[in-house]
Amino acid sequence: MAALARWCVRNRLVVVLLWLLALTGAATAAAVAGSAYSNDYEVPGTESGRATSLLTEAFPDLGGDSDTVVWHTTIGSVEAADVEQTMTRTLEKIAGLPGVASVAGPYGDRGTAQISRDGHTAYATVTFEDRAEDIDEGEARAVVDAAKAAETDGLQVELGGSAIALTESSGGHLAEIVGVVVAGVVLFLAFGSLAASALPIATALVGVGTAYAGIVLLGHAMTVADFAPMLGMLIGLGVGIDYALFIVTRHRRGLKRGLPVAEAAANAVTTTGRAVVFAGATVCIALLGMLILRLSFLNGVAIAASLTVVLTVAASVTLLPALLSLIGMRALSRRERRRLTEHGPQPELPTGLAARWSAFVERRPKLLGALALVVIGVLALPTFSLRLGTSDQGNGPETATTRQAYDLLADGASRPSAAESGGGFGPGVNGPLTLVTRVGGAEDRLALDNLDTALRTTEGVASVTPVAFGSGGRTAYLTVVPDSAPQSQRTSELVDRLRTEVLPRAEAGTSLDVQVGGVTAGYDDFADVIVDKLPLFVGVVIGLGCLLLLLAFRSVGIPLKAAVMNVAAVAAAFGIVVAVFQWGWGSELLGLGRAGPIEPFLPVIMVSVLFGLSMDYQVFLVSRMYEEWLETGDNRRAVRVGLAETSRVINSAAVIMISVFLAFVLSGDRVIAMFGIALAAAVALDAFVLRTLLVPALMHLLGGANWWLPRALDRRLPRISIEPPECRAAHERLAGAMDELEREPRPDVRDIAG
Repeated sequence: MAALARWCVRNRLVVVLLWLLALTGAATAAAVAGSAYSNDYEVPGTESGRATSLLTEAFPDLGGDSDTVVWHTTIGSVEAADVEQTMTRTLEKIAGLPGVASVAGPYGDRGTAQISRDGHTAYATVTFEDRAEDIDEGEARAVVDAAKAAETDGLQVELGGSAIALTESSGGHLAEIVGVVVAGVVLFLAFGSLAASALPIATALVGVGTAYAGIVLLGHAMTVADFAPMLGMLIGLGVGIDYALFIVTRHRRGLKRGLPVAEAAANAVTTTGRAVVFAGATVCIALLGMLILRLSFLNGVAIAASLTVVLTVAASVTLLPALLSLIGMRALSRRERRRLTEHGPQPELPTGLAARWSAFVERRPKLLGALALVVIGVLALPTFSLRLGTSDQGNGPETATTRQAYDLLADGASRPSAAESGGGFGPGVNGPLTLVTRVGGAEDRLALDNLDTALRTTEGVASVTPVAFGSGGRTAYLTVVPDSAPQSQRTSELVDRLRTEVLPRAEAGTSLDVQVGGVTAGYDDFADVIVDKLPLFVGVVIGLGCLLLLLAFRSVGIPLKAAVMNVAAVAAAFGIVVAVFQWGWGSELLGLGRAGPIEPFLPVIMVSVLFGLSMDYQVFLVSRMYEEWLETGDNRRAVRVGLAETSRVINSAAVIMISVFLAFVLSGDRVIAMFGIALAAAVALDAFVLRTLLVPALMHLLGGANWWLPRALDRRLPRISIEPPECRAAHERLAGAMDELEREPRPDVRDIAG
């Protein structure tokens, strides 16, 4: 690390140019290649996955994404001549647009079920040639523009569906701008130097920008979710600014001690840079833990996020020291430079609130530790009611056209079903279930006819379409519209009822094997697979993280406490997410839409990210304590000094990270907003409750046991040190002395007595 730091300082212009070349080259390649994201939640081997495969194979025309155009009249009926003429022309125009396979409207004998009972609402189904992830945004935008052009004072037109959602604004780059601005203000207040405040932001932006372009290119090689670049930016900006902050703080401390600029920059990377690399490694390990789930959808997210962390760490330990050497003494404020000139180097002792807080924790460890446990426990309680499921367009902001279309269709919930009245929709029309099966002979066809009748009398079913047979009659499907929304628990219960009760009875004595597919069934299957693998995933992530801490701090207690603290932070963060998004506490106020279940993939991704980020503050806090422990062997002093010297910078880093994460609530994307709130809550709890309160309180209570490691294990474990070289040398001398004492022959008691 020292050699790398010195090389970057000596060749600072070369390092800066290399990073700018990497950023420009990656951005140019990404612009030329374009994006190719894919939200493929299907899991091979699940029932919903088999249903989709059967349907696509036998009915290729149904393989494209199906969206809806919904119109509503406030005065008169949708069957009025002027409305019918307007919407007929509009649908014909949409049918002729590129990428549109077909349009099925309500006007005609076969479309009467697409008109509500009161005659004020109707809808048409627009089927694209491709699946949603393969549809060009321009094609979807053309459909939206054509439909919206039909709106008049008395005619409201809205659109819903996955392809239409591609056209809805995500808030641009407002979230990133707000986060960066707030981070800049906090850095300026902490440093008092504009140049020093700009460097962490510049370093993070270069690293994240290069990673963002890399993720775009990665989408052409593997399945990468459309939210992966935003998630990578969310993580990268947070950790990138924080990592740079720690290094700049150490560099400024070296300047105040009278070190030359080049030596201070190299020393900062040699010491704090080790902790940065170690912290980044723990984040990557936690993220790459998702690979053990063997889900292609999560593989791309894991690699994309890890790429961002790797590049931000690389920028922090190479680009940052080069920039620090370029700005010279301007890393200090004018007042600090003047004081250094007039009074010379002076030791920087922890004073003020940080020192007083550290002493207070030392005096009251039991009380403060108990208080921290109560806070974490209360916030974690909502986690026990976590429900994974389908968060659909009904959870979007009220102003979104997809939400408006969803609500217009769902308004038919209190009206008689289409099967009874020829009209009325209800919430289930937003997410129908699809039943697909192979068909053998006459007995199977008769059984399907009887199934149609049985389904209409099944609890939770609003309507059923007639059975449709594919070419050759070897495959058939029918659509079941639930009487509840796709995200409702009742719809999930209907899926289970069909699979365990209704369909097995219908299949008895036949060769039928009916597979249940659809949005809700797919999400439920996806959730089941993740829940089954979650214990293994969490165990692997925690185990690897603990192993790294064991190797770094040569202690059994430190990694065990870290594991418990990280689980506590994750549980409390999940509790806040459940309260806001599932219970709806303030979700509409924040513009995040109405309450709904939590996406199945979010727990895995958030556990990875939160566990990695939780390790960051553990590493930065305990590494300073460990450094003091190696020098003095005094646990009370090590904990007190370590907390006093790091709490201020940890709190500043936490404020920056929280600001960046919360800014992403402005993105307009529900999934990204979930990540933002979860990460901000976890960092706040981690920095202000766990690392600066509970961890030091426990370490005071445990005393020297914090650093205990069996001597035999210590000899066998490889050494991965993040403390400065001089401290590592002192530790090795101490360990050697202990070994010498153990090897010396002990005097016989009888000899002493004699």
